[in-house]
Amino acid sequence: MTHPSAPAPHLRDLARLRRVRDRIDREYAQPLNVEALARGVAMSAGHLSRQFRAAYGESPYSYLMTRRIERAMALLRRGDLSVTEICFTVGCASLGTFSTRFTELVGVPPSVYRQQATQATAGMPACVARQVTRPIRNREAPAPEPDVA
Repeated sequence: MTHPSAPAPHLRDLARLRRVRDRIDREYAQPLNVEALARGVAMSAGHLSRQFRAAYGESPYSYLMTRRIERAMALLRRGDLSVTEICFTVGCASLGTFSTRFTELVGVPPSVYRQQATQATAGMPACVARQVTRPIRNREAPAPEPDVA
């Protein structure tokens, strides 16, 4: 019999998942892998991956890469670092992987994004530019409205 004030197992898992997500948000530029994240919350890597995907709709690695790409987008808009410098600043170890992932999430390579975003966000406050230019995954794109002719 469990103690009445003890949190239910699924609530404990949700709290752990939130800690993992918060750690990714804070330490996105550090070398992070699923095993290290799982160790930090006393879960197996497989269990963490399954639970994280169920709770947030994507794997921990995918979430991490999205945070890195979001930060890279902000640095590209700023314009004072090269694409290579930005790649390493946000925690990516490979320029090729960074560019591929950036293109998948944003739709254009980092160098093209820099040119387009600089023009599109000119005069816009940084907080607004960040929200307007946030990457949208294909599964998050709004579904087309049904044709009811």
